[in-house]
Amino acid sequence: MMTDVLSTWIEALPHLASGLLVSLQICVMSLAVGVPAGLFFAILQKAGPKPLGWLIVGLVEIGRGAPALVILYLAYFGLPEIGISASATAAAVAGLGFSTAAYTSEMFRAALESVPGEQLEAADVLGLGTFDKYRFVVLPLALRVAIPPVLGFCIVLFQGTSLCFAIAVPEMLSKAYNFASITFRYLPVLTLAGLIYASIAVIAAQLVGGIEERMSRYL
Repeated sequence: MMTDVLSTWIEALPHLASGLLVSLQICVMSLAVGVPAGLFFAILQKAGPKPLGWLIVGLVEIGRGAPALVILYLAYFGLPEIGISASATAAAVAGLGFSTAAYTSEMFRAALESVPGEQLEAADVLGLGTFDKYRFVVLPLALRVAIPPVLGFCIVLFQGTSLCFAIAVPEMLSKAYNFASITFRYLPVLTLAGLIYASIAVIAAQLVGGIEERMSRYL
């Protein structure tokens, strides 16, 4: 029994590895889109005009409240109805990027709120404008607080790339399911996929924990 499982794993591993590469690419691209957007949303909420801030709050609440799978379906199936066509990969990046922006926006907003008022008063005394105040005072202090939770969210996002299977992206879960449907060995193949997800998540969590411990010494 165990020999059959190991032989299935050896046969399936190259297929899953190619899907893992796609999963990592989608994760990185979604972060590249979502994290800067989340920071921009947080700054607009704090320093922008109130009507714009209310609009950002609405977008953030939608992004955090709607399931990621629904957002992926909207990006893949909904956008073409309004004349915006995108490949499955582009829709996945757009959908997960929007979710990332919504969640990281709250992390950045909390980090901005944590900046001591004395630092802002000192910036005002020095005559710094709003842009320079955020560039030299607020953001350096806030990013130290925001980086650990954002890194933790990266792990969740990587696991969330498995949802892209629903819109035909050839990521790891899709590759695992396709291989299992051909060989009819669903249990060992999907177990292997789960172990790969779990292994990467555990290793990443250990790295994030180490980064948090180092950063806590400077906060």
